[in-house]
Parts: sequence; C-alpha cells; structure tokens
Amino acid sequence: MWSKIISYLPSWSTLFQAGLALIIPLGIYYINTSIYSFVGSKGAKSKHSSGHPLSNKHNEGHMDQQHEPSSKITGNYDSDLQAIREAIGENSDVHFREFVVKKFNARSVLVFIEGMQDEKLMSKQVLEVLMFEGQQQGQDQQEQPEGISNSFIKESLMPLTQISEVTRMEELYEFILLGHTALLIEGMKEALLVGPPNGAIRSVNEPTSEALLRGPRIGFTEVLSENTSMLRRQGLNKSLELKKFQVGSRIKKDLVIAYIKDIVNPDLLEEVSRRISKIDMDFLPESGYVEQLIEDNYLSPFQQAHNTERPDRVINALLEGRIAILLDGTPFALIVPVTFSMLLQSPEDYYERWIPGTLLRLLRFSGAFIALMGPALYISFISFHPGLIPTKLVISIIGTRQGVPFPSVIEVMILEISIEILREAGIRLPKPIGPAMGIVGGLVIGDAAVNAGIVSPFLVIVVAVTAISSFSIPTYSAGITLRLLRFVGMFFSAMLGMFGTILFFLLICIHLTKLKSFGVPYVTPFSPMRLSDWKDLYIRAPMSLMKRRPVMMKTQQRKRRS
Repeated sequence: MWSKIISYLPSWSTLFQAGLALIIPLGIYYINTSIYSFVGSKGAKSKHSSGHPLSNKHNEGHMDQQHEPSSKITGNYDSDLQAIREAIGENSDVHFREFVVKKFNARSVLVFIEGMQDEKLMSKQVLEVLMFEGQQQGQDQQEQPEGISNSFIKESLMPLTQISEVTRMEELYEFILLGHTALLIEGMKEALLVGPPNGAIRSVNEPTSEALLRGPRIGFTEVLSENTSMLRRQGLNKSLELKKFQVGSRIKKDLVIAYIKDIVNPDLLEEVSRRISKIDMDFLPESGYVEQLIEDNYLSPFQQAHNTERPDRVINALLEGRIAILLDGTPFALIVPVTFSMLLQSPEDYYERWIPGTLLRLLRFSGAFIALMGPALYISFISFHPGLIPTKLVISIIGTRQGVPFPSVIEVMILEISIEILREAGIRLPKPIGPAMGIVGGLVIGDAAVNAGIVSPFLVIVVAVTAISSFSIPTYSAGITLRLLRFVGMFFSAMLGMFGTILFFLLICIHLTKLKSFGVPYVTPFSPMRLSDWKDLYIRAPMSLMKRRPVMMKTQQRKRRS
C-alpha cells in the first residue's frame, strides 16, 4: 500500500521546482521591503539631523561664510563698476563696454557674456540711441528732466520690448551670468536689464526619436521659450496655462508645467507642483533628472513619466487631463501620469483612419510581447518541453542544433549580448556609418556564428525577430525596459522551464498592477477594469465614438468638446 502511495507523490525534481517557485517570489518581496525600510530609515535620520538646532546653526554659519550680506547699487559709477568686476572675478567671457550717454553726459557701461546676446540689437537699440541721442538735430535741452530718471530712459530713449530694473548687486551678478545684458548709468541707483538672453540656438527640426510618416514635422528645441510658444501655436486655447518654477540649488534653470485649467484634476496639479517644488539638486541638465526625482517608485524598471519631443503629442495629452513638464535646455518634455498602454501608442494612430490605426496598434502590442518573451519561450520549449513542439518542427530544430557545444541558454545569451552591443554601437557611432555598421555587423556575426557551429540557424531567426519586434515600440525608454527584462525572463526559463516563464510573466503582471504614476494605476484600464476606456486600448475606435475623456484621469470635464 505504501509503495502505491509513494508512486503518486511527485518526483524530487518537481518538488525542487515547486520550492523554487515559492522561494523566489517571497525572496523578491522581502528584498523589496527591506530596501524600502532601509531607505526610509536613512531619510528619517537625515531629516532628524537637519532638524537639530546645532546642525541648523552650523548650516547657517556655513551659508553666511559662502554668501555675503546683500548690497544695493549706490549710483556711484566707480564703486558700482568696481563691485561688479570683483563679483565677476576671472570670468574671461564677461565683457564691459563703457561709453558716455550724451543726453546726460553720464558714464555708462554694458555688461554682457560673450555669445549670449543679440549684438545687432544691442548696438542699434541701446548703444546708438544712448550715445548719439543728444547730438540729434532739433534737440531741446530744456526738456531734459533734472537728474537721470529710469522711467525716462525706458519710456523715451530705448525702443526695447523687455526692460527690467535691478537694485541689488547680488541679483545683478546672477542675471549677468544667466546671459542678460546689464546697463549701469552714472547717477542711477538701479541697473537695467535690456533685452532677453539670446544665444545661438538650434533650428526647429523633425523629431529624431519619434519619426512619423504622417503628422507635423516640428519638434521641441533646447530653448524653453521656443517650446512654450510651440504649444501656443498649436491653436487658440484660453485655458492653456503655463506655471513656471526655478529648479537647481546651485545652477538655476527654468521649468514650466503646462495644463488645461478647466480639464486637469486639481489634485493632480497640486501633487505635481508639490513634487517639483521639493526638488533639491545642484543642477538639472536634462528632463531625465526631473523624471527620476518625481517618480513614484524608483526601484521599478518601468518609466513613470513619458518623454516626448513632439508638441502635438503634448497637446493631445493635455486635452486628456494630463500635465506636461518642460525644462529649459532640453527638447524632451515629460507627460504625467503615464500608463503602460500609452507607451505603445503613436500619434500616427490618430492621423490615420481607425482601421489602419487599430492594425498598427495591434502589431505594436504583439511586438512588445515577442520582444519580452521570445527568447524565454525558445529556451523553455527547447530545453524542457520539446514534446509541445510539432514533430516535424522538432526534427528540423534538432537537425540545426547538431554540433552546437552549448546549452540553449548559453547559446541565446551569446547572440542576445552580441545584438545588444551592436545596437548600442550603432547609436553611438556617427550617423553616416552607424546604421550600416549595425546591419552589416549583425549579418556577419550571425553568419559566422552559424558556420562556426556556435549557434543554430533557428536561433538566429528567433533573435532577429525579437530584435525587430523591439524596434516597433514607439518609446525608446520603454524598449530599453523590455530589453532588460528579457534577460531576466531567460534566467527564469533556464531554471524552471515553462513554469519559470509563466512565473516570470505573472511577477511582471503583479508588479504592474501595484505600480502607480501620480496616483493613476499603471495598467488601467486593465486593472482596475474600465470598459469605457477600452475604445482607445487595443482598438482605436472611430473618432465619432470617442466622445469622453479617460475615466482614470478624473477630469473636470468628462466630455470632449468639438
């Protein structure tokens, strides 16, 4: 009897696989929990130490040593000019153009940074006007006001659209280093900032990271004012609001959040503003820094803000109730919140009719699944479950693997790593030779590996299809995530076969279900289930049926206005 009972018990290998299936998720859960608790305790300690009175006194003393008390502009030309020269220090790109204002017979100086102003504008509208105003024919000397007046200079002398006053020397020094042109006139206790910074900028070109066959051919540039004007030029919209912040504790930059006032959820707007105002970093050179500092879960491999170069994509996101974040110095804007399905959508889906748009979208979802699970499924079938493959196909695959000295997982790793290195090299090389090197290198390496008996021809097909599928993802950052997780899936399938592949897929689904982007579930409308939002998920419904905005955004106006 006991022998019959024992015969029904699973084998030791099955029990071992079941134990691993239990240990791996629990281990991942406890590692994640411990990391969060460690980071939280460390942050609490830093807050506690910063709140200690002794540490505050030390910080105040350190700040007092770095920054001297603020001083005002006195109106004494020699002392003010000397103070500016001392504050500028040894910055060789700062120039001082001294001249005399003929109308008042007063010494003056223009202070500017080389290459960050419009020289023709400064010469014609500032220097020429101030230096030769008093020598014009018909000049009535009795109309001159007593003393030198800022208002008279701004209203009667200089025909410029942007003029502002500065009274403190520290503010003047900061504005000069930011690229403003400062005008200091003898006898005036205020300095004038004449004209905006106007350095060399890149012309408006087609976005390189989001190429379309049909759609607008313009993309953002590195100048924030140009980018905000592109949003305005999309069409007349009185509700479009742009809220400006300054980020960076040591090197300050302008940051703008854009939203539609009567559509956006006020709670979402408040949360985005709160996270941006808490950014504390010396310098933010690119919007990727902002993305990493404001995301919900920095341990997740999935991006929680969508980056784009396209103004039309930003406007469409704003009309859905989302918020765009634009940073000076980068052409990439951020869109929050983001969902997983949004990363597989392209603006071209809406520019084409709904049937071709639906077909393209289904192809992208299929390509994303193949890019993630293709090699893992190959390892599972070849190494653990060849009986699930049709007989003729199995015989063909076995014939191609004759003489290959490596197991399937090593074989896949060799080819996948080679493809990833070729892809990275193709991006970093100059444009004329980058694509050619990638194509030629892939063909040569694949053919040589097959002839050398290192990999099988069938695997070359699998890896090629996987690589091509990853190219179909519109967002480059999302493609990187799937490429990273692909190697994790290969490890699971090499350890547990098809059971490990399914476990890997379920772990990703569990993580995505828990993940949120600014309070919005990452996999909505899958979970939580919202059937009304499925009109713009796998199938891009006709425009006449898409009358409501996504439920997940909780917008103030649910209906789309025509």
